[in-house]
Amino acid sequence: MTPRRSADPGARTFVEEARRRQIIECTIDLISTRGYPATSLSAIAEEAGISKSAVLYHFSSKDNVTRATLDHVFEQFTAHIRERVERESDPLAAVIAYLRAMIGYQQANRRHVRVITEMLLDDHGGTRLKTPGSHDTNGRWQTLAALLAAGQQAGRLREFDTRVTALTIGGAIDSVISHWLVHPELDLDAAAAELETFTLNAIERRD
Repeated sequence: MTPRRSADPGARTFVEEARRRQIIECTIDLISTRGYPATSLSAIAEEAGISKSAVLYHFSSKDNVTRATLDHVFEQFTAHIRERVERESDPLAAVIAYLRAMIGYQQANRRHVRVITEMLLDDHGGTRLKTPGSHDTNGRWQTLAALLAAGQQAGRLREFDTRVTALTIGGAIDSVISHWLVHPELDLDAAAAELETFTLNAIERRD
C-alpha cells in the first residue's frame, strides 16, 4: 500500500518524516563520535542501515543532511530554553532561567554540543568560527537582550547596554561549556551557580 499523502503535494508522508528523523539521529551520532569530516554519506547510510541512495533521496547531499541536523539540534535547544523562560513571570527570574537552561541543556545533551562545535568552529583549537557571527544562529543574543530589556522596563535591572551585556553573558556560558567539554571533571552545576551570581551582580538593580 502506498503511504497516503496530504492534499499538499509538497508534504512528506509519516514514513518519510520518520526516515528523515532516523537519518538525522544517525548523523548526530556520527558527528559527535567521529567528527564532521569523517561523517560521509556512506557512513550515514551504514549507520542508518540503508543505502546511500536512500539518504540522497531525502537530503540530496551531505551538506543538506548535516545542515538539517544542525537545524534540528538548534530547534531542540531553542525549544528547551523557551519553555523554561516562559515559566517565569518575573523578568529577573527569566534571565536566570535562561542561563540555567543554556547550561542544563548542554550538560544533558553533550552529543548536540559536539554537533554545534564541529559544524560552526574550525580546527584551530575549537575557538575560531568558520563563519563570523554563526554562533548567533536563531537570534541567540537578541533573545537574551530582549529579556534584559524587559527587566529594565520593569525596574528590576539597572541601566546598561543590553546587547553588550547579552554578548558578555553568552560568552561566559560558552567559555564554561568549552572548558567542561575538555575537562569533564568540572562541576558544571557549581559553575552554573557561579555564573548565576556573576550575572546577578552584573545586572541587578541595587538602589
